[in-house]
Amino acid sequence: MFNKVTAFLQQALETREPSINLLDSFVNHWKAITNYYIETTDESRPVKQTDIPWCLRQMLDILVYEEKQQGEETGPCMEYLLQHKLLETLCTLGKAQYPPGMSQQVMMFFSKVLSQIQKPVLHLINVYRPVQKLINLCGLPDSKTETEESQFLFAVCTRVRKDPYVLNYILEITKDSQKRCSSTSDEALEEGCSGASSPERAPSPPSPSSSATATGIIPVLMHLGKSQKSRVALRSMESLLLLVSLPQEDTGHLLAEGTPLCHLLAQRLTELYCLIPSSLSPADIHSYSGAQWRCDSPEESQSFPGSENLQGFFCFLDYCNELTKEAPRVLGVKMARAIHLQWLKGVIQPHLLQMSEAGILVHTALLSCSVRHIHSPALLEELVQFLLGSDTYCEKQQDTETHILRYRLIEHCNHISDEISITTLRLFEELLQKPSKSILTNLVLRNLEKRSYRLPGSGVTDERHGVESDVLEESEELEEDPFFTDMYEDSGFGSQEPLLSLPSVRERHNTRAHTQVADIVNSFLCLVPQEAKTSHLVQGAGYDTYVHDAHKLLKECIALSRDWNWPDSVKTTETHPATDFYEGHFLQILFDRIARILEQPYELNLQVTSVLSRLAVFPHPHLHEYLLDPYISLSPGARSLFSTLVRVIGELMQRIQHIHNVTDKLMMIRRQLMGLEEETLLDHVTLLKGVIVLEEFCKELAAIAFVKLPIEEQ
Repeated sequence: MFNKVTAFLQQALETREPSINLLDSFVNHWKAITNYYIETTDESRPVKQTDIPWCLRQMLDILVYEEKQQGEETGPCMEYLLQHKLLETLCTLGKAQYPPGMSQQVMMFFSKVLSQIQKPVLHLINVYRPVQKLINLCGLPDSKTETEESQFLFAVCTRVRKDPYVLNYILEITKDSQKRCSSTSDEALEEGCSGASSPERAPSPPSPSSSATATGIIPVLMHLGKSQKSRVALRSMESLLLLVSLPQEDTGHLLAEGTPLCHLLAQRLTELYCLIPSSLSPADIHSYSGAQWRCDSPEESQSFPGSENLQGFFCFLDYCNELTKEAPRVLGVKMARAIHLQWLKGVIQPHLLQMSEAGILVHTALLSCSVRHIHSPALLEELVQFLLGSDTYCEKQQDTETHILRYRLIEHCNHISDEISITTLRLFEELLQKPSKSILTNLVLRNLEKRSYRLPGSGVTDERHGVESDVLEESEELEEDPFFTDMYEDSGFGSQEPLLSLPSVRERHNTRAHTQVADIVNSFLCLVPQEAKTSHLVQGAGYDTYVHDAHKLLKECIALSRDWNWPDSVKTTETHPATDFYEGHFLQILFDRIARILEQPYELNLQVTSVLSRLAVFPHPHLHEYLLDPYISLSPGARSLFSTLVRVIGELMQRIQHIHNVTDKLMMIRRQLMGLEEETLLDHVTLLKGVIVLEEFCKELAAIAFVKLPIEEQ
């Protein structure tokens, strides 16, 4: 229609016909609308059967054409619209819904004016006041105009995005509203804390607010975001993102302190979480690959009972990720904090601290999946604070009450229920993959910083590599240990050649460092006695298969920790009186689990070794030394990963002596695990599977030690 009007006007000018008075035409169309209300007698006649929609389109076309012709100056038609408060009148007519369907026409007209008029207009009182009124007509219960409402609000937000200073005119912020928002945040804090203090009580979902009338653009957008019409919900969420992602810090502060945005966002996330059925299978949760908030429906492969609720929650979590990531820092932090208080502390924590094993299991699985899908720095920071706290000093063995949730979660890795242990270990493995230095510091590094696991004065510094290397006699002392020596003599290792040799390295660099690296790798490869080894009997199951995976994992960990300012070399050991070393609660539980590898289920052993392997690959010198150096002289009472494995091997040697044809049985179990043979009933299955996991774990540690060599040494 606009093109027709433009063509007609241009033709009139070219033929030098009397100029068309745009103002007269504009006023005539407006009078045609107002005359309808004076002359009509049929109040039930739909607006689409009248001339009102056509008149509104003509008025819009004239306004757009006039703006193009006038340039910088405001044209007479726009002046008329503003001076005679046409938008105010239209808003009143739309509110009255007379004739039926009038509100849709009004919203469409407002939407097009805001999107097609290029000059800033939202700062004008006769524009922003009717816009405010029309916003408050959106989001009403059982509305039939959701589509037009979402389009109108998107036009408003797009305009604000273009002219950020007009946000003040749209939000209608007063001192009273700021007080209400502040009190809402305080209530959320109290609810979160009170919910967290009652671990035996499963929290009930927040009461839905869909029946309440939303006022203000933020509540209205949040309300329309719940619409059953996917396009309406998506458009509303996009509109809110336009506002939240305004880069100005003062705008972020305005949204954080002057609107209920943070509270409503956290409330919605909590509502969706509480809709997830507690009967969900942890296996289904772990296999769930996540969702993006712009996607309408989940993949067929992710369809299972309760998947729609899971999809709804993770879609909105993804949306919260983007909001907190794109928002100015002051707003992103405030939103993340509200989510921490209402969802994490108010709902998840009571579930994790409850006594019901079924409840602990499903909510730990949901939390693990949530950790995997949280990418926003602000949200991740709050998540780490929630799970682990902020302590950075060395742990003490009786230190259990400093952060109750952290303590209980780590204890759950050693739970009587194997399922809970596996699921909680998966949670920590997910955490170790997040780009947060605080996670490694809190769980492990703070306890290794002083290197008190070493016997004082037991090492000398290798200046070339910036690490402390134990003197050769220390490794000889370890090999002369009766427990260690007997084990290897019985295995026939006394005359066995090393499994890893580095001739090219030794030819090029005849240094102790290279010899020690080969010794370290061989120490792990030779740890399992020969009669308990079976990988060499199966094609493609050698040590070298782990080198590629270890190299890939090392690259990931280096990229993850690149900006964490970790030291390149170990801290020089200071002379100090011997103190009791405590590896920390997390490593204590992991070492305890490794010590029981021969009596634990296969799946649990896989998960424990997976977490330890990921820890070992991180390029922190103290972590590397403590987990991967077999020859460090340990302080009294201290244990390392290698010393724990040595004790396991001692137990293994004693137990396999009582199993007839142990190598054949191990080979059969290995082939079954590889899917090459059908499972058959065998005695000592748990022990035999544990031996296979132990052999594979030692090969994996050897591969990790090898790939962590300096590049020029490989």
